[in-house]
Parts: sequence; C-alpha cells; structure tokens
Amino acid sequence: MLVVNPYLNFNGNTEEAFNFYKSVFGGEFAVVMRFKDGPEASKLSEEDQNKLMHIALPLGPGNMLMGTDALESGMGLVTMGSNFSLTISCESKEEADRYHAGLSQDQQKGGPMREEFWGDYFGWVTDKFGVSWMISFNPNRPS
Repeated sequence: MLVVNPYLNFNGNTEEAFNFYKSVFGGEFAVVMRFKDGPEASKLSEEDQNKLMHIALPLGPGNMLMGTDALESGMGLVTMGSNFSLTISCESKEEADRYHAGLSQDQQKGGPMREEFWGDYFGWVTDKFGVSWMISFNPNRPS
C-alpha cells in the first residue's frame, strides 16, 4: 500500500511548529536530528547547527509528518502555505472538530467545519505557521 508522508520546510522555526503539531495531534517524536549531528556540521554557523535537520511525528499507523529547517546557506528560504495542503481524513465529526479547533489557534485564515455538497463534513484552515490544512469526515467512506 502506498503511503504519502508530507515533508514541511520552515525558515528556522521547525521546532516551534512541530511542538505545536504535537500539542494538537499528540504522540511522541520518532526522530529529532539537528544539523550539528550531521557530517557537515563544522561548515555551519553555531545558529544553523542548532536548527532541525529532520523531525518526524507519527500521526497514526503508516502516517508520518516530517520537517526540516531550510538553511539560507543551503536551499534558501521557503515561501510557506501557497504550494500545498495537507489533508486529514477523520473517523468522526468530533475528531474533525478537534483537529480544526486545534489547528485554528492564531490562524491566518480558514473555513468552518460544515456539511458539503459532496457528502463530507469539511473545513479548512491556514495555521499560524502558514500551512494549509483540509479536514474531512465522510460517514459513507469504507473503513
């Protein structure tokens, strides 16, 4: 079975973002690796050495949210939020409401959870880190 795991790039605040996501979804980080742990650490500033090279937060069986700090000296700064959305398919309206409420803290923009014409209970939010989330529950979706 194909599993798609989103990988998020941040401009130096990956740790803050992932602590926020952990507060919403729960669980423990599977991996936390800083640039100082890598083979090229001596080539980086002390500030960049302490940034996150890789972090992974399990979101249930087979799902992993991963991220990194985009170093200006490496890949350059990134523009957040306009090039992707992450979709959460929930098992109940209550779960959808919980995730929507959690991700809506200090939100930039969003749409409320509501019944949509295609049959899903659906809402969206761009969270305080500029990440766009679509949240849905379909009572007719096979398990």
